[in-house]
Amino acid sequence: MRKSNENSLKEVINQLLEQYKLRDRLNEVRIKQAWESIMGPAVGKRTSDIRIKNDTLIISVTSAPLREELQFQKEKIIELMNQELGAVYLKGAVIQ
Repeated sequence: MRKSNENSLKEVINQLLEQYKLRDRLNEVRIKQAWESIMGPAVGKRTSDIRIKNDTLIISVTSAPLREELQFQKEKIIELMNQELGAVYLKGAVIQ
């Protein structure tokens, strides 16, 4: 039987991520690792930076036509990235 003051390892890790405000950085790393496999090599090669700020995905690309195309697909990108993270974490996206 578990004592009331004991927590699972998952609970402790989640508390630490929140306490030290590391969740954004962890999710950013996970998205960067999965970006090219989710979006494809053509998009991956033209992406110069990916960041998360205040629940918003910020994507910097080196191609104006690609930037325009991604603008139209922001909702789908957010949906795909939230699926990758396993929760509804991202609320918006900015394509630069």
